[in-house]
Amino acid sequence: MEKRTIPVTRQGSSLSTQEQGRPWEHATRPAVDIFETEDNLTLVADLPGADKDQLDINLDQGILTLKAKVAHLEQGQILSREFTLAHYFRQFHLPDQIAVDQVSAEFRHGVLTLVMPKTEAAKPRRIEINH
Repeated sequence: MEKRTIPVTRQGSSLSTQEQGRPWEHATRPAVDIFETEDNLTLVADLPGADKDQLDINLDQGILTLKAKVAHLEQGQILSREFTLAHYFRQFHLPDQIAVDQVSAEFRHGVLTLVMPKTEAAKPRRIEINH
């Protein structure tokens, strides 16, 4: 199987942007692993602190967009802060051979798993040699 990379359309560890009237002022790029088999691409993204109801996954014209809002739970007056949760935003340009209507998503314990099946035309096949 040929090794391919999925191009990332946004770079850097964080970005500042206003998108469609939504404030994503300090969005963080979540850590993502992408695996390829003969049948599908599987994306695993770490989204600690994200809520399933605030997770937006969109695949449009070959661009996969992951967005998640993080609720900030303050449990008293902040005396010191070394860690801040931020919203998540990440985009990928996917190959055209993804069966969009068969993509499935699972979100468990802050980890998003997307299974993106390939179309039949994109799957490798063995060609028999006739006599």
